[in-house]
This record gives sequence, structure tokens and C-alpha cells, in this order.
Amino acid sequence: MVESVISPHCLCPYLAVKGAQAAIDFYVQALGATVDFRLIDPSDGRIGHAELLFGSTRVYIADEYPDFGAVGPETLGGSPVKFHLNVADADAFFAHAVRHGATSLRAVKLEFYGDRTGLLADPFGYSWFIASKAEDVSAEETQRRWDAMAGPALDSGSLS
Repeated sequence: MVESVISPHCLCPYLAVKGAQAAIDFYVQALGATVDFRLIDPSDGRIGHAELLFGSTRVYIADEYPDFGAVGPETLGGSPVKFHLNVADADAFFAHAVRHGATSLRAVKLEFYGDRTGLLADPFGYSWFIASKAEDVSAEETQRRWDAMAGPALDSGSLS
């Protein structure tokens, strides 16, 4: 008998940060999240667990609990994780987030794959790509454009 494959329903990132309430406030004001659920630790007032919605995507967040293994980017010295947020107007959304405390790491520009994309850092150690579709580009055309962009660098030997 063949065992059926288990299929996940969804994937929810779980963020740990120092100052989860401030992070929640930032994500609501700067990135348009809504708070769906929040548990306050009765022993010390920390956010034990909260659930934010970014459109239909659920993101969990909590204060650091080092004894539980939950530590954030500040404690770890950074995070390799980046989030990609698709929005209707990347330029306006990006500017709004910067006005509310995000740091611009890479300004919004038209990318070879057809999106207007920029990169922000939030005050809590996570990075966010902000993107909106500008042009439908096939996988083949995307590869052709990338190859063409890399061509001069490959020809000059600057990529190794």
C-alpha cells in the first residue's frame, strides 16, 4: 500500500524580536498589517504570541524567550531571512514605510523580471522586499534578460 503524501496547508513565519509590541505597532503602521490575535504573558507583560495578517498571509510574532530558544536578529547579530511583500504600488508603499521608520536598503526600481522592487530594513532586524508587478515576463525571457545583464561582466572576467 502506498502511503499518501502529507501536504502542508500553509507556512507561517514566526518572528522573535526584542520589543514585540513596538514591532507589531511598526508592522501595522508602516507595512499595513492587521492584528488578528495577541497573548500577553501574565508574568511580565511580554507578547507571548501574536498573529498578524499581511493580506491573506499570517505571520506569528513574539518577544524573545531565550530559555525557549526564541531569540531575534538583535540578539543574533542579524537575520539571513528576507520577506517579499507584493503590493499594488511599490513606490508609494515603500515611501510610506520609510516615513514610518523603515530604512531604505535599495531604492525601488524596475527589475529585469518585470517587478518594481525595493528593499527595506525594519527597526527589528528583518529585511523586506517591496514589489509590484510592472510587466508580465516569462521564465524564458527573464533568463534571457539575466544572461544579457551578466554578459558584459562574464566577458570581462569580473565574475568568478
